[in-house]
Amino acid sequence: MAKRLVIVESPAKAGTINKILGKDYQVEASFGHIRDLPKSKMGVDPQNGFTPEYVIPTKSKKTVSKLKKLAKGKETIYLATDPDREGEAISWHLAEILRGEAPEIKRVMFNELTKEAVKFAFDHPRDIDLHLVNAQQARRVLDRIVGYELSPLLWRKVGRGLSAGRVQSVALRLVVEREEEIRKFKPEEYWSLHAQLSSERASEKDKIFQAKLVRIGKEKIHLKNEAETLKLKSILEKETFRIISIQKKERRRKPQAPYTTSKLQQEAYNRLGFSASRTMRIAQGLYEGVEIGEEGSVGLITYMRTDSVNIAEVAKKEAVKFVKERFGDDYLPKTPNIYRSKKGAQEAHEAIRPTSAYRDPDQIKQYLNEEQFKLYELIWRKFLSSQMTAAIDLVTTVEVLAGSEYFFRASGTRNLFPGFSAVFVDNGKTAKKEKEEGDKEEESDQDQDEDEEDQEFPDLEQNEILKLHELIGNQHFTKPPARYNDASLVKILEEEGIGRPSTYAPIIYTLVSRDYVERKSGAIIPTELGETVIHLLVEHFPYILDIQFTALMEEEFDKIEEGELEWVKVLQEFYQPFETHLKEAKTHMKNVRQEAIPTNEVCEKCGKPMVIKWGRFGKFVACSGFPACRNTKPISTGVACPKEGCGGYLVARKGKGSRKFYGCSNYPNCDYLSNQLPTQGPAPEASEEKPPEIEEVGEDV
Repeated sequence: MAKRLVIVESPAKAGTINKILGKDYQVEASFGHIRDLPKSKMGVDPQNGFTPEYVIPTKSKKTVSKLKKLAKGKETIYLATDPDREGEAISWHLAEILRGEAPEIKRVMFNELTKEAVKFAFDHPRDIDLHLVNAQQARRVLDRIVGYELSPLLWRKVGRGLSAGRVQSVALRLVVEREEEIRKFKPEEYWSLHAQLSSERASEKDKIFQAKLVRIGKEKIHLKNEAETLKLKSILEKETFRIISIQKKERRRKPQAPYTTSKLQQEAYNRLGFSASRTMRIAQGLYEGVEIGEEGSVGLITYMRTDSVNIAEVAKKEAVKFVKERFGDDYLPKTPNIYRSKKGAQEAHEAIRPTSAYRDPDQIKQYLNEEQFKLYELIWRKFLSSQMTAAIDLVTTVEVLAGSEYFFRASGTRNLFPGFSAVFVDNGKTAKKEKEEGDKEEESDQDQDEDEEDQEFPDLEQNEILKLHELIGNQHFTKPPARYNDASLVKILEEEGIGRPSTYAPIIYTLVSRDYVERKSGAIIPTELGETVIHLLVEHFPYILDIQFTALMEEEFDKIEEGELEWVKVLQEFYQPFETHLKEAKTHMKNVRQEAIPTNEVCEKCGKPMVIKWGRFGKFVACSGFPACRNTKPISTGVACPKEGCGGYLVARKGKGSRKFYGCSNYPNCDYLSNQLPTQGPAPEASEEKPPEIEEVGEDV
C-alpha cells in the first residue's frame, strides 16, 4: 500500500502524475476548492479583522471525507495543486482540513507535467507560502464584501437576482463607455486618389503598378468630397508622371515572444475564433495531460496562467537543437533572442510553451481532438519561432511626381529570407483578419495613410517617364472605435492592469452569463440592463469603478504576495470609504425598479393593467396587481410566431451557457425556436433541435 498521498485538483492531472510517480504514491483529486465562504451569508466580519468563515460546501463533503480516510496512516501528504495563488490557497485549505491525519504535509509545485519537472518538485518540497495564501484571501474577501453589499442594493433599486463584482464591473464600464463613444461618433467623408502606372519601355509596359497621391507640394493631401477629387483628377490627367526616387532597403521582422495568457487568448480569438474561456478550457486539458499512444497521459504544455515571457534554459537548448536539425544553422540567431515581460508582471512562471519541441503537432494529431490540435499547434509554432532568426524582406518604395507639385507613392515588399516565418506563418485569410482587427482598434483618420498592398514592380529607372493608365478615386468615411471582442477586451484589461492572467476569461464569461453584455458577430455589446447598472454604480461608487484604483488594488495584492503589505490593512483602507458610499447610495440611488412603464396589455389572470419592470435579465412584463397577482412574462419582440395557427409571438430567451435564442410565447404548447428573428416572407421551418433548458426572461417580482 502506498505510504505517500498526493492531492491535485483534477482527475486528469491525477492520472498524469500517477503515471510519473509510480506505485509508491497514491494520487487523488480534490476537484478544486474544498473550503469556501458560505453562500447563505457574507462570511466575513469587517469589525473583527475581516476574519473569514470558511465552510465545506455540500458538493465537497464526500471528497473531504474520502481524503481524510486516505490520509490516515500515510507518512507524507504532498499537495500538488496549480502553481499560483489560487493553487496555493487550495493547498492551504487542504492542509488545514488534513492537519493531524499524517505526520508531514508538504507543498510541491511544478510548471509542467513532465517526468523531470515532477520528480524535481518531489525532491524539493516546501511549506505552504502564506504570503501567496493571504494575497488570494485578500482578493476573495474583498470581492465577497463588494458583491455581498452591492448586489442586494441592486436588487432593491433595479431588479431581484442582480449581482455586482468589483473587477467585472470595471470591465463592464469599459464596454459601456466604448458603446457611448460609438453612438456619439459622427463619420466624416474623405477621398483617396490612386494612379495606375507602367513603364513606357516596351519590355515593361504591360506591368502596371499602383501609386497613391500623398501630398501637393509640402502639404499632405486632404480630399474632402467627390467634387474636389474629380477636379484634381482632371488636372492630373494632363500632367506628366515621372519617377523621382526609388528606394530599396532590407527590413528585418523579428519574431515575437512566446505566449503569455493574455496573448494566447488574443491570438486564439483572432486566428481560431476561440473565446477566452474556451481557450483556457482547452489549454487546461493540454496542461493536465492527454493520452498519447504508448506514452500514456502526457502534459503537452506548460502552465497556462502566466504573465511571463521567460523560458527555461533546458527548453531553449532543446528548441535550438530542433531548429538546427529541421531548418539549419541559418535559422538560428547568433545570440539567443531576449524578451522582456511587461511592466508589473509577476513572472512567477515561464511563458506558455510545449513541454517538448520534438512533440510535433502533426505527429500527435491523431490523439487530439480538433480544438486541442489547433491550440497546441499555435503554442508550438509560436514558441519555436520565438527562438529563431528574423525574417528579411526587401521593401521597395517608389516616389512619383506628376507635374511640378503632385507627389505619389507606391510600396511593395518581397521576402528574401523566411527566418521564423518558416514556422509561424499566416495564411491569407488569417493575416487579413488580424489586420482588420488591428485597424478596428484605432479610430480611422483621414490624415492617416492607408496601407498599400504589396505589389510587384516593373524594372524602373530614376527619372523615367511613366504612362498613366487610369486615376481612381475612392470614397472613405472615418470610422468609430470598434466594439470590444474577446481579444481586444483582454488586451485593454491587461494594459490597464485590471485583473490578472487567471481572471481575464472569468471576467468576460461573468459579464455574458449575467446578461450585462451580449455577443453579436463576435462583438461584446452592453445590454440595456448592463448600461443601467453601470450608470448607477459609477454615480455612487466612482472610486470602486475607477480604472486606476482597480489597477492599484491589483498592485497591492501583488505586494501582499511579496510580503510587503499586510492583507488586513489593505482591506481596512478599502472598507471605510466603501461603507460611507454604501450608506449614501441606499438612500439616494435612483430606484429604477419602481418606475413601472404602462403597456396596452391586460393581465389574463386578474384583469389589471400590465406594466414593464426590471429584473435579473433586464425588462419584463408584470401585473400591476403585485403582490396579489404574480403574473409575469417576457417582453414581445413584436414578431408573430411563424408556426401556422399558433397565435403566439416570439420572445427572447436564454438557454444553458447564456445562449440567446427566440422562442414562442406559447411554449411549451408551441416548441418553435430560432437563433435569429425570422424576416418577413414565407414562414421558416421550425428548428428540429431540442429546445435548450430555458431560463425565463420574466421575473418573479
